[in-house]
Amino acid sequence: MQYFGKAFAHRALLLCMLLNACTGNIHAPVSSRDEPADTLPAPSPQQQEQANVVQNHVVQHIVTRGDTLYSIAWNYGFDYRDVAQWNGITSPYVIYPGQVIRLQKPLQSETRPLTSETQPLTPGPIVIKKPTEKTDVTIKNETAVKQEKTVQKKSEMEPASGPIRWIWPTQGMIIKSDTPISKKGIDIAGQIGQQINASAPGEVVYSGSGLLGYGRLIIIKHNDTYLSAYAHNRQLMVKEGDQVSAGQQIAQMGQTNNGRTLLHFEIRKNGQPENPLNYLPEL
Repeated sequence: MQYFGKAFAHRALLLCMLLNACTGNIHAPVSSRDEPADTLPAPSPQQQEQANVVQNHVVQHIVTRGDTLYSIAWNYGFDYRDVAQWNGITSPYVIYPGQVIRLQKPLQSETRPLTSETQPLTPGPIVIKKPTEKTDVTIKNETAVKQEKTVQKKSEMEPASGPIRWIWPTQGMIIKSDTPISKKGIDIAGQIGQQINASAPGEVVYSGSGLLGYGRLIIIKHNDTYLSAYAHNRQLMVKEGDQVSAGQQIAQMGQTNNGRTLLHFEIRKNGQPENPLNYLPEL
């Protein structure tokens, strides 16, 4: 009887140990599939943007108040004409808050036109075209086309300044700064409130402070190819849509986030930064 009592006690102790191991050391998950969606932390805008990139295989920008197509293209380093084409936006390039702007060329599958490879083959008569003799008019036309293409190639190789006569946007010494955008242009030191002028005639296509790292910024469109930018201003004196002339005051010099008084000046050709010193006259 005493043996059976000890055996029962031993088994009871072992059973308690097993139950404790199965229940006491299990940690509940932070979240589960059955947890309501509204109790989960909302993704940050950066996480949501990354999710859009992974899910849609494209880069997108959601338009906020103050954005223009030019400022969006400038911010991401694209030609505004490409961004407009990718999104089916035509001149005068009006966009709206909340609009999703594609920042990548559409995939071929999205815009693939019907070609001989995609069209079904259908039986039909075989037409054999006889070679035709070229007339004098045809030869002259072909010669004119070739000459026109030669002139176009030559014009593309001309100095970048072309018909635009650039002038210095302000007076001062060129300095090296440690701002994230410094390598995209030049930084000209000066005094607070110093006059900032348009470097060439054109249309103001952005005037605001929505681009990170540029402070109060003005972007001027000079033609379909060239844009210029004037950053870190204390005061903006022109608005979007204004036509400005070379030398016209457009702003007052301000400071960067680290307290340096300067103008950051850029020239971009087809959306890509150019060295302004290759365009500005020698001092």
